[in-house]
Amino acid sequence: MPKEKSLRVEHPTTLLNFLLGPPAAYSRKDAKNLLRFKAIAIAGTPAPRHDTPLAAGAIVRISLGKHSPAGTVLPSGVEIVHEDESILVVNKPPGLLTIATDSEKTRTAYAQLNAYVRERSSRGNGRIFIVHRLDRDTSGLLIFARTEAAKMALQRHWKAVTKKYHAVVEGIPDEPHGTLRSALVENSALRVHSTDEPRDDAKSAVTHYRVLRKGAETALLELTLDTGRKNQIRVQLAEAGHPIVGDEKYGAVTDPARRLALHATELQFRHPDSGEYLTFRSPLPEKLRSIVSSKPARPSRPRAIAEPELDAPRGKPSPHDRTARIPRPRRPQSNR
Repeated sequence: MPKEKSLRVEHPTTLLNFLLGPPAAYSRKDAKNLLRFKAIAIAGTPAPRHDTPLAAGAIVRISLGKHSPAGTVLPSGVEIVHEDESILVVNKPPGLLTIATDSEKTRTAYAQLNAYVRERSSRGNGRIFIVHRLDRDTSGLLIFARTEAAKMALQRHWKAVTKKYHAVVEGIPDEPHGTLRSALVENSALRVHSTDEPRDDAKSAVTHYRVLRKGAETALLELTLDTGRKNQIRVQLAEAGHPIVGDEKYGAVTDPARRLALHATELQFRHPDSGEYLTFRSPLPEKLRSIVSSKPARPSRPRAIAEPELDAPRGKPSPHDRTARIPRPRRPQSNR
C-alpha cells in the first residue's frame, strides 16, 4: 500500500523549488516524476503544477511508493481521482454498481477497486471499505476508505460532508432555487416514494436545488444534499414534476443520452487522518450537458403541490423553500 508523508512549507516559494530544497531534498528527476505521476497534493488539491506558489504554512502531501497517475482508468471504466494510504476517490461510470447484489457479484466498483488495491499491495492483501454508494445509473465521485479506521471516521462525520450533484430534468422549475423536503418510504416492489402518513419506516429527505441553465424543455440543476436516502434526488424531483431525463422508473418520458442524467459532481470533506479539508470536483459529462440547449424558454404555468410537514431544517429557512410542478413534456409521436 502506498505510504504518504506531509511536509510543511516554512517560507514562500514554488512547488518545484520546495521539492528540490530541504526538507524534501528530491533530485530534479525524482521531483519531476512525482509531478508527472500526480503524487503530490496541496490543500486537498491533487496534481498541482510545478510553478504552483506555496505560502508559508502550507502542507504538501507526497504519496510514496508505487504510483498510478491520477486519471488512470480501470477496465470497468472507474477513474482514479485521488489515492493515498487512507482513502481512494474515484469517478464511477454509469451502469456500474457500487457494491454487489444478489444478481451481480463481480462487476462492481467495489470489486474492481479491491482487485486494484490487492495487485498494488506488496503482500497482496490490500482491501478497501465502503463509505457510501451511488445508484447503478448515476455517475460521478465516490469515496472508498483504505482502512477500517478511515471508514469509521468518514461515516461518523458524514453529515458534514458537502455532496453536490448535477442533474438534467424535464421541464423548468418556476423558482430559480429552493428546497425539497419529504418523508421517503420503500414499497415491496423496491420503489421509493414520499408519504404524508406517520410511519416508523419513513425517512426524512432534504435536497436543495439551484437552476444553473435553462433549455427549451429541460433544465440543468445543481443539487446539494442534507441527507442521503436511497433514490432521494430521483424521487423528489419526479414528485415535484421534474423527473430526471432518462429516469423511466420515476416517470421520465425522454432519454436522449441513453442514460440517467445524474452526476455526482463535488465532494468536500476533512481527511480522516490529517484533518485537511479536501475538495474534489468532476464536471458534468458533455453528453449530458449537451441535452440542455442554450436557448432559454419561459416555464409553463406551475401547479402548486403540498409537501409533508417535517422538522425544520438547520439554519434560517429559505424564502424560496417551496416546490412547484409544471406539465411534463409530451413524448414525441415520431418516437413511438
